[in-house]
Amino acid sequence: MHSLRHVFKIIGLFLLGALALVLGFFVYFNLPGPAPRQDVSYGVTFSSRYATDLGLDWKAAYIATLDDLGIRKIRIPVYWDLAEKSDGVYDFADIDWQLEMARKRNAEVILSIGQKVPRWPECHIPDWVSAEGTVPYRQSKLLSFLKTVVSRYKDGHPEIALWQVENEPFLSFGICPAFDRDFFDTELASVRAADPSRKILVTDSGELSTWYNAAKRGDVFGTTMYRMIYSAKVGGYFTYPIGPNFFRFKGWMAGLISGQKNFMVIELQGEPWANGWVGTLPLDEQFRTMNETLLRQNIDYARRVQYPEIYLWGVEWWYWLKENKHYPALWDTAKEIFQTGVK
Repeated sequence: MHSLRHVFKIIGLFLLGALALVLGFFVYFNLPGPAPRQDVSYGVTFSSRYATDLGLDWKAAYIATLDDLGIRKIRIPVYWDLAEKSDGVYDFADIDWQLEMARKRNAEVILSIGQKVPRWPECHIPDWVSAEGTVPYRQSKLLSFLKTVVSRYKDGHPEIALWQVENEPFLSFGICPAFDRDFFDTELASVRAADPSRKILVTDSGELSTWYNAAKRGDVFGTTMYRMIYSAKVGGYFTYPIGPNFFRFKGWMAGLISGQKNFMVIELQGEPWANGWVGTLPLDEQFRTMNETLLRQNIDYARRVQYPEIYLWGVEWWYWLKENKHYPALWDTAKEIFQTGVK
Protein backbone atom coordinates (compact mmCIF):
# COMPACT_ATOMS: atom_id res chain seq x y z
CA MET A 1 0.00 0.00 0.00
CA HIS A 2 2.86 2.35 0.87
CA SER A 3 4.50 1.64 -2.48
CA LEU A 4 1.23 2.32 -4.30
CA ARG A 5 0.81 5.67 -2.53
CA HIS A 6 4.39 6.50 -3.46
CA VAL A 7 3.67 5.76 -7.14
CA PHE A 8 0.52 7.90 -7.07
CA LYS A 9 2.48 10.68 -5.41
CA ILE A 10 5.13 10.60 -8.14
CA ILE A 11 2.44 10.59 -10.84
CA GLY A 12 0.67 13.50 -9.16
CA LEU A 13 3.86 15.52 -8.88
CA PHE A 14 4.66 14.79 -12.52
CA LEU A 15 1.21 15.93 -13.64
CA LEU A 16 1.42 19.07 -11.51
CA GLY A 17 4.84 19.83 -12.95
CA ALA A 18 3.57 19.31 -16.50
CA LEU A 19 0.56 21.55 -15.80
CA ALA A 20 2.81 24.23 -14.32
CA LEU A 21 5.05 24.04 -17.40
CA VAL A 22 2.08 24.38 -19.77
CA LEU A 23 0.69 27.32 -17.77
CA GLY A 24 4.12 28.91 -17.70
CA PHE A 25 4.43 28.70 -21.49
CA PHE A 26 0.88 30.05 -21.91
CA VAL A 27 1.67 33.04 -19.73
CA TYR A 28 4.99 33.65 -21.50
CA PHE A 29 3.44 33.39 -24.96
CA ASN A 30 0.80 35.94 -24.02
CA LEU A 31 3.09 38.56 -22.55
CA PRO A 32 3.25 41.74 -24.67
CA GLY A 33 6.74 40.89 -25.86
CA PRO A 34 9.53 43.39 -26.50
CA ALA A 35 8.94 46.91 -27.78
CA PRO A 36 8.00 47.06 -31.47
CA ARG A 37 11.02 46.91 -33.76
CA GLN A 38 11.69 50.29 -35.39
CA ASP A 39 13.73 49.34 -38.48
CA VAL A 40 11.13 47.11 -40.13
CA SER A 41 10.80 46.93 -43.92
CA TYR A 42 7.25 46.47 -45.21
CA GLY A 43 6.08 44.63 -48.29
CA VAL A 44 2.93 43.04 -49.70
CA THR A 45 1.84 40.04 -51.70
CA PHE A 46 0.10 41.05 -54.92
CA SER A 47 -2.06 38.58 -56.85
CA SER A 48 -3.32 39.64 -60.26
CA ARG A 49 -5.69 36.66 -60.12
CA TYR A 50 -7.27 37.72 -56.84
CA ALA A 51 -7.56 41.34 -57.95
CA THR A 52 -9.35 40.15 -61.09
CA ASP A 53 -11.66 37.95 -59.02
CA LEU A 54 -12.63 41.06 -57.06
CA GLY A 55 -13.61 42.76 -60.30
CA LEU A 56 -10.65 45.15 -60.31
CA ASP A 57 -8.42 46.42 -63.06
CA TRP A 58 -5.46 44.49 -61.67
CA LYS A 59 -2.86 46.61 -63.46
CA ALA A 60 -4.30 49.78 -61.96
CA ALA A 61 -4.29 48.14 -58.51
CA TYR A 62 -0.68 47.06 -58.97
CA ILE A 63 0.49 50.52 -60.03
CA ALA A 64 -1.40 52.09 -57.12
CA THR A 65 0.34 49.66 -54.78
CA LEU A 66 3.73 50.73 -56.07
CA ASP A 67 3.07 54.44 -56.52
CA ASP A 68 0.36 55.50 -54.07
CA LEU A 69 1.29 53.18 -51.21
CA GLY A 70 4.96 53.45 -52.08
CA ILE A 71 5.60 49.73 -51.74
CA ARG A 72 9.15 48.68 -52.62
CA LYS A 73 8.99 45.03 -51.58
CA ILE A 74 6.44 42.84 -53.31
CA ARG A 75 5.79 39.11 -53.62
CA ILE A 76 4.37 38.03 -56.97
CA PRO A 77 2.94 34.55 -57.63
CA VAL A 78 3.58 32.92 -61.01
CA TYR A 79 0.43 30.90 -61.70
CA TRP A 80 1.31 27.76 -63.60
CA ASP A 81 -2.19 27.38 -65.08
CA LEU A 82 -2.09 30.93 -66.47
CA ALA A 83 1.48 30.90 -67.73
CA GLU A 84 1.33 27.50 -69.45
CA LYS A 85 -2.24 26.97 -70.62
CA SER A 86 -1.15 24.21 -72.98
CA ASP A 87 1.89 21.97 -72.97
CA GLY A 88 5.01 23.95 -73.78
CA VAL A 89 3.13 27.10 -74.82
CA TYR A 90 4.02 29.91 -72.44
CA ASP A 91 2.55 33.32 -71.76
CA PHE A 92 4.60 35.38 -69.34
CA ALA A 93 3.33 38.78 -70.49
CA ASP A 94 1.65 39.62 -67.17
CA ILE A 95 4.69 38.59 -65.11
CA ASP A 96 7.01 40.46 -67.48
CA TRP A 97 4.94 43.61 -67.03
CA GLN A 98 4.82 43.36 -63.23
CA LEU A 99 8.57 42.86 -63.06
CA GLU A 100 9.21 45.76 -65.42
CA MET A 101 7.06 48.10 -63.33
CA ALA A 102 8.86 47.00 -60.17
CA ARG A 103 12.30 47.36 -61.79
CA LYS A 104 11.54 50.90 -62.97
CA ARG A 105 10.81 51.86 -59.35
CA ASN A 106 13.78 50.00 -57.85
CA ALA A 107 11.36 47.69 -56.04
CA GLU A 108 12.41 44.27 -54.77
CA VAL A 109 10.46 41.19 -55.84
CA ILE A 110 10.01 37.74 -54.36
CA LEU A 111 8.87 35.53 -57.24
CA SER A 112 6.73 32.67 -55.97
CA ILE A 113 6.90 29.60 -58.21
CA GLY A 114 5.63 26.04 -58.14
CA GLN A 115 2.24 24.34 -58.24
CA LYS A 116 1.23 25.83 -54.88
CA VAL A 117 1.47 29.61 -54.78
CA PRO A 118 -0.52 32.31 -52.95
CA ARG A 119 -4.32 32.50 -53.18
CA TRP A 120 -7.10 29.97 -53.29
CA PRO A 121 -7.32 27.17 -54.30
CA GLU A 122 -3.60 27.22 -53.38
CA CYS A 123 -2.54 24.76 -56.09
CA HIS A 124 -2.87 26.13 -59.62
CA ILE A 125 -2.24 23.15 -61.87
CA PRO A 126 -3.16 23.44 -65.58
CA ASP A 127 -6.13 21.41 -66.74
CA TRP A 128 -4.06 19.64 -69.39
CA VAL A 129 -1.73 18.36 -66.66
CA SER A 130 -4.57 17.25 -64.39
CA ALA A 131 -6.32 15.53 -67.30
CA GLU A 132 -3.39 13.19 -67.85
CA GLY A 133 -3.71 12.11 -64.25
CA THR A 134 -0.47 10.43 -63.23
CA VAL A 135 1.80 11.76 -60.52
CA PRO A 136 5.06 11.23 -62.48
CA TYR A 137 3.64 13.18 -65.43
CA ARG A 138 2.61 16.12 -63.25
CA GLN A 139 5.94 16.17 -61.47
CA SER A 140 7.98 16.04 -64.67
CA LYS A 141 5.94 18.86 -66.20
CA LEU A 142 6.27 20.92 -63.03
CA LEU A 143 10.06 20.55 -63.04
CA SER A 144 10.11 21.61 -66.66
CA PHE A 145 7.98 24.66 -65.82
CA LEU A 146 10.22 25.65 -62.92
CA LYS A 147 13.29 25.41 -65.13
CA THR A 148 11.60 27.53 -67.80
CA VAL A 149 10.62 30.26 -65.31
CA VAL A 150 14.01 30.43 -63.62
CA SER A 151 15.89 30.37 -66.91
CA ARG A 152 13.73 33.20 -68.24
CA TYR A 153 14.24 35.52 -65.28
CA LYS A 154 17.58 34.65 -63.71
CA ASP A 155 19.49 37.12 -65.91
CA GLY A 156 18.63 40.76 -66.51
CA HIS A 157 16.19 40.98 -63.61
CA PRO A 158 17.95 42.60 -60.65
CA GLU A 159 14.54 43.30 -59.10
CA ILE A 160 14.15 39.58 -58.25
CA ALA A 161 15.67 39.16 -54.79
CA LEU A 162 14.43 35.67 -53.90
CA TRP A 163 12.78 32.63 -55.39
CA GLN A 164 9.99 31.22 -53.26
CA VAL A 165 9.57 27.54 -54.12
CA GLU A 166 6.00 26.41 -53.30
CA ASN A 167 3.87 28.19 -50.69
CA GLU A 168 3.58 26.60 -47.25
CA PRO A 169 4.40 23.19 -48.77
CA PHE A 170 4.26 21.35 -45.44
CA LEU A 171 0.77 22.67 -44.59
CA SER A 172 -2.11 20.51 -45.75
CA PHE A 173 -4.38 23.29 -46.96
CA GLY A 174 -6.13 23.96 -50.24
CA ILE A 175 -7.14 21.82 -53.21
CA CYS A 176 -3.82 20.13 -53.79
CA PRO A 177 -2.26 16.74 -54.56
CA ALA A 178 -0.76 14.79 -51.68
CA PHE A 179 2.49 16.38 -50.57
CA ASP A 180 5.65 14.55 -51.59
CA ARG A 181 8.59 15.63 -49.44
CA ASP A 182 11.20 13.97 -51.63
CA PHE A 183 9.82 15.66 -54.73
CA PHE A 184 9.85 19.02 -52.97
CA ASP A 185 13.54 18.49 -52.31
CA THR A 186 13.95 17.79 -56.02
CA GLU A 187 12.20 21.07 -56.82
CA LEU A 188 14.55 22.97 -54.53
CA ALA A 189 17.60 21.30 -56.07
CA SER A 190 16.32 22.09 -59.55
CA VAL A 191 15.88 25.80 -58.81
CA ARG A 192 19.27 26.02 -57.08
CA ALA A 193 20.95 24.36 -60.06
CA ALA A 194 19.21 26.67 -62.53
CA ASP A 195 20.11 29.83 -60.58
CA PRO A 196 22.79 29.41 -57.90
CA SER A 197 23.09 33.20 -57.54
CA ARG A 198 19.83 33.73 -55.65
CA LYS A 199 18.61 32.49 -52.30
CA ILE A 200 15.44 30.45 -51.86
CA LEU A 201 12.59 31.29 -49.52
CA VAL A 202 10.59 28.47 -47.96
CA THR A 203 7.44 29.34 -46.00
CA ASP A 204 5.27 27.66 -43.41
CA SER A 205 2.21 28.22 -41.24
CA GLY A 206 2.81 30.40 -38.21
CA GLU A 207 0.24 28.75 -35.99
CA LEU A 208 0.00 25.17 -37.29
CA SER A 209 3.59 24.05 -37.80
CA THR A 210 6.86 23.59 -35.94
CA TRP A 211 8.76 25.34 -38.80
CA TYR A 212 11.68 22.91 -38.67
CA ASN A 213 11.09 21.09 -41.97
CA ALA A 214 10.73 24.34 -43.89
CA ALA A 215 13.44 26.26 -42.06
CA LYS A 216 16.14 23.67 -42.68
CA ARG A 217 15.47 23.62 -46.43
CA GLY A 218 15.40 27.32 -47.25
CA ASP A 219 18.07 29.99 -47.29
CA VAL A 220 15.38 32.25 -45.83
CA PHE A 221 12.33 31.21 -43.79
CA GLY A 222 9.00 33.02 -43.93
CA THR A 223 6.12 32.57 -41.51
CA THR A 224 2.47 33.41 -41.92
CA MET A 225 0.78 35.28 -39.09
CA TYR A 226 -3.02 35.16 -38.72
CA ARG A 227 -4.72 36.30 -35.55
CA MET A 228 -8.50 36.23 -36.18
CA ILE A 229 -10.09 33.56 -38.34
CA TYR A 230 -13.40 31.91 -39.09
CA SER A 231 -13.62 28.14 -38.69
CA ALA A 232 -16.72 25.99 -38.54
CA LYS A 233 -14.67 23.40 -36.64
CA VAL A 234 -14.29 25.75 -33.68
CA GLY A 235 -17.81 27.12 -33.95
CA GLY A 236 -17.23 30.36 -35.82
CA TYR A 237 -14.88 33.27 -35.28
CA PHE A 238 -11.74 32.53 -33.32
CA THR A 239 -8.77 34.55 -32.08
CA TYR A 240 -5.55 32.65 -31.56
CA PRO A 241 -4.64 32.95 -27.83
CA ILE A 242 -0.96 33.59 -28.50
CA GLY A 243 1.22 36.65 -28.27
CA PRO A 244 4.41 37.68 -30.11
CA ASN A 245 6.57 35.56 -27.81
CA PHE A 246 4.99 32.45 -29.32
CA PHE A 247 6.60 33.28 -32.66
CA ARG A 248 9.85 34.38 -31.05
CA PHE A 249 10.13 31.06 -29.21
CA LYS A 250 9.31 29.05 -32.33
CA GLY A 251 11.91 30.97 -34.29
CA TRP A 252 14.51 30.37 -31.60
CA MET A 253 13.76 26.64 -31.52
CA ALA A 254 13.64 26.26 -35.31
CA GLY A 255 16.88 28.20 -35.69
CA LEU A 256 18.59 26.20 -32.98
CA ILE A 257 17.69 22.86 -34.57
CA SER A 258 17.90 23.78 -38.26
CA GLY A 259 20.67 26.37 -38.25
CA GLN A 260 18.39 28.87 -40.00
CA LYS A 261 19.27 32.48 -39.22
CA ASN A 262 17.10 34.42 -41.69
CA PHE A 263 13.48 34.81 -40.55
CA MET A 264 10.75 37.06 -41.91
CA VAL A 265 6.97 37.51 -41.78
CA ILE A 266 5.87 36.63 -45.30
CA GLU A 267 2.12 36.83 -44.75
CA LEU A 268 0.64 39.04 -42.03
CA GLN A 269 -3.15 39.09 -41.94
CA GLY A 270 -4.39 42.35 -43.43
CA GLU A 271 -7.74 41.20 -44.81
CA PRO A 272 -10.75 39.33 -43.41
CA TRP A 273 -10.83 35.63 -42.73
CA ALA A 274 -14.59 35.57 -42.93
CA ASN A 275 -17.52 33.21 -43.32
CA GLY A 276 -17.91 33.67 -47.07
CA TRP A 277 -16.50 35.31 -50.18
CA VAL A 278 -15.52 38.92 -49.54
CA GLY A 279 -16.87 39.99 -52.93
CA THR A 280 -20.43 39.42 -51.73
CA LEU A 281 -20.19 39.43 -47.93
CA PRO A 282 -21.56 42.48 -46.09
CA LEU A 283 -18.78 44.82 -45.00
CA ASP A 284 -19.87 44.69 -41.35
CA GLU A 285 -19.21 40.96 -41.42
CA GLN A 286 -15.83 41.43 -43.08
CA PHE A 287 -14.80 44.05 -40.55
CA ARG A 288 -15.21 41.55 -37.71
CA THR A 289 -11.79 40.12 -38.54
CA MET A 290 -10.11 43.07 -40.26
CA ASN A 291 -10.50 46.84 -40.21
CA GLU A 292 -8.13 49.78 -39.90
CA THR A 293 -7.82 49.39 -36.12
CA LEU A 294 -7.09 45.67 -36.35
CA LEU A 295 -4.58 46.33 -39.12
CA ARG A 296 -2.59 48.63 -36.86
CA GLN A 297 -2.81 46.12 -34.02
CA ASN A 298 -1.57 43.30 -36.23
CA ILE A 299 1.39 45.32 -37.44
CA ASP A 300 2.29 46.31 -33.87
CA TYR A 301 2.07 42.62 -32.94
CA ALA A 302 4.31 41.55 -35.83
CA ARG A 303 6.89 44.23 -35.06
CA ARG A 304 7.19 42.83 -31.52
CA VAL A 305 8.27 39.49 -32.99
CA GLN A 306 11.36 41.45 -34.10
CA TYR A 307 11.81 40.09 -37.61
CA PRO A 308 13.27 42.64 -40.07
CA GLU A 309 10.69 42.24 -42.87
CA ILE A 310 6.90 42.11 -42.74
CA TYR A 311 4.87 41.35 -45.87
CA LEU A 312 1.18 42.09 -45.53
CA TRP A 313 -1.67 40.10 -47.04
CA GLY A 314 -4.68 41.97 -48.40
CA VAL A 315 -3.56 44.90 -50.54
CA GLU A 316 -6.04 43.93 -53.27
CA TRP A 317 -8.88 44.03 -50.72
CA TRP A 318 -7.84 47.47 -49.47
CA TYR A 319 -7.90 48.74 -53.05
CA TRP A 320 -11.27 47.06 -53.69
CA LEU A 321 -12.74 48.75 -50.62
CA LYS A 322 -11.47 52.12 -51.82
CA GLU A 323 -12.45 51.83 -55.46
CA ASN A 324 -15.59 49.67 -55.40
CA LYS A 325 -17.01 50.30 -51.94
CA HIS A 326 -15.91 53.92 -51.44
CA TYR A 327 -14.28 52.98 -48.16
CA PRO A 328 -10.66 54.20 -48.29
CA ALA A 329 -9.84 53.82 -44.57
CA LEU A 330 -7.84 50.57 -44.93
CA TRP A 331 -5.91 51.91 -47.92
CA ASP A 332 -5.16 55.21 -46.20
CA THR A 333 -4.11 53.48 -43.00
CA ALA A 334 -1.74 51.21 -44.90
CA LYS A 335 -0.37 54.21 -46.79
CA GLU A 336 0.41 56.01 -43.55
CA ILE A 337 2.06 52.89 -42.14
CA PHE A 338 4.23 52.27 -45.17
CA GLN A 339 5.25 55.88 -45.66
CA THR A 340 5.68 57.11 -42.10
CA GLY A 341 5.94 53.97 -39.99
CA VAL A 342 3.78 52.83 -37.08
CA LYS A 343 3.96 54.99 -33.97
